[in-house]
Amino acid sequence: MPEPRPRLVEVVAALSLAADLGLGQPMEHGLRACLIATRLADRVGVSAEVADDVFWVSLLAMVGCSADSYEVHLVWGDDIALRAGMFEAGPSQAAMARYLLSRAGSDGGPARRATASARLLASGMRAAAESMTAHCQVTGQLAEQLRFGTSVSEPLQHAFARWDGKGLPRGTGGEEIELAARVFTVANYVEVQQRLHGAEGAIAFLRRCAGSLMDPSLVEALASTVDEVFGDLGEESWDAVITAEPVGRPRLVGDGLDAALAALGDFADLKAPWFSGRSRRVAELAAAAAEGLRLPAAEVACLRRAALVHGLGRTGIPNTIWDKPGPLTPTEQERMHLYPYFTDRILRRGSLRELADLASSPHERLDGSGYPRGLQGAAIGQPARVLAAASDYDALTSLRPQRPALGAEQAARLLREEAAAGRLDGDAVEAVLVAAGHASRRRRPAPADLTAREVEVLRLIATGHTTASVAAQLNISPKTADRHIQHIYGKIGASNRSLATLFAMRNGLL
Repeated sequence: MPEPRPRLVEVVAALSLAADLGLGQPMEHGLRACLIATRLADRVGVSAEVADDVFWVSLLAMVGCSADSYEVHLVWGDDIALRAGMFEAGPSQAAMARYLLSRAGSDGGPARRATASARLLASGMRAAAESMTAHCQVTGQLAEQLRFGTSVSEPLQHAFARWDGKGLPRGTGGEEIELAARVFTVANYVEVQQRLHGAEGAIAFLRRCAGSLMDPSLVEALASTVDEVFGDLGEESWDAVITAEPVGRPRLVGDGLDAALAALGDFADLKAPWFSGRSRRVAELAAAAAEGLRLPAAEVACLRRAALVHGLGRTGIPNTIWDKPGPLTPTEQERMHLYPYFTDRILRRGSLRELADLASSPHERLDGSGYPRGLQGAAIGQPARVLAAASDYDALTSLRPQRPALGAEQAARLLREEAAAGRLDGDAVEAVLVAAGHASRRRRPAPADLTAREVEVLRLIATGHTTASVAAQLNISPKTADRHIQHIYGKIGASNRSLATLFAMRNGLL
């Protein structure tokens, strides 16, 4: 199994794709905005260092969008629908306030709407300010986790700043706003407007925003070079963004790759409190189980990495579903079942495609009843079977909005029932349970493909029994005992009792 060797830009671009889902935008919105931003920066003649910052800031600026989805849901209902509408709300602060008030309590009836709107208005729109602040803080933390410096992390704090100083941070306006953030704001909005309304509609929208939301000089710079900025801006922007990386960085391998993928997993887990720490837990549990099953080291490493990013697609499902305290309707279940499909779409690009099949597989079942592909039997490899068992065990032992966390023994019983019903793999379940601290109900697979009888014979000869005494102990003929001993020696590559004894000790058979 080849080890993925992604460039850092591929990892950040994957984060951007996940953020697009959380923003209610088509995937690659963020990639196209990045291309617009870098082209605009080039038109205004920034230095190479600033161009580098513009590139990374524009890719990262929206990745914190799901950080406060739980809190957003409590006020506005569907968090994805709320963010999608913000791009059309209008440039003035009053227009945005009207939009936010109109969406308050949108997941309920008239009473819920009235109460949510009244609370939002009485608080001075505090929930909106807190949401934007959390977003910026999370993007800054992710930038640091990915080892970017302050020239990237500081502009990210200005993602919601306005030229007129009426955004966040309060009072920060004009050229006090970091240039990279000002360029990003123009690019982020104009990508949506150009896609929906064409170049003329996009420029008209920008000019309405100039001097209030946006830097007027950047608006005019884009308007005067619109053909160059929008030229060849297609729907497929992944390759163009990867190519446009201003300063090449070494490919991610080993611990560096693990750290970057853990950052993606942390981002995915912010979607709701129920997922906090889930990606790292599942990764460690699955890897430990795979080691217990003696899977090759390369497969264990791939499994750990796929588990770290298996939840990326959650951003595409609203918190009205993730946070629902009661049973999901059939429609809600169908929508929730899309999340591993979204994970697959996010990862199936560039070097990360090596993780896509496995990362999107934790809900596949041996009898074909799983999702998203409905795979069954031999189509589900052993690493995927382990990931399914580890994911289920972690889910069962974690709090969910519709139930408390189950005890370890109850979770183990339910997993074993799933294995008995033919939905989960029995060996994978037992390996996960042992890794989680449960006593195994199965013998470990014997090394060197030894049969159960051969293990018995090996234990006897390793403790000093002769061929004759082995035969007497097992009530078999000396000829049969000798045949077993010769088969054992052949399988383990031994030629005498001492070597056989060393093998037995090293493999925990005594």
